[in-house]
Amino acid sequence: MEENLVHNESVEEEEEEYVLLNLDEVRGQVDIPPNAPYVLSGLDTPNPILVIGDSLKLIGEYEETIGTCLVFSEGQATPVVHEETGPSEANLFSGKFITDPNQAPAKEVIPIASLQKILKFRLLHEGDVQDATSEPAGI
Repeated sequence: MEENLVHNESVEEEEEEYVLLNLDEVRGQVDIPPNAPYVLSGLDTPNPILVIGDSLKLIGEYEETIGTCLVFSEGQATPVVHEETGPSEANLFSGKFITDPNQAPAKEVIPIASLQKILKFRLLHEGDVQDATSEPAGI
């Protein structure tokens, strides 16, 4: 007797989720140097904490987006090159390629991700730590 075995594995695929870190609220209040070391913790909580350098502490709050936000990367595009096809005075450009010197440098925009959440940060105050870590009374 031949037995057929059906083996179904449910493979869980990890879904990547992108979140935009919005620092607009603290932009005028503090100076964040480029390439400053940071630690982002509590992404699975309602109020994640962002520590930049040794002293700057921010608390975040998630905001749902209306629709889907798209994130793009910008890079240099190759210049537009035209081949000389018409007659010229001395036929100097026959078979040559020229670029337009009056044309602004082109940018190439590449889609990177889509996201549904924005994490908006503000300065962390002493009361914020107690509120974020305390449990409701009576539990």
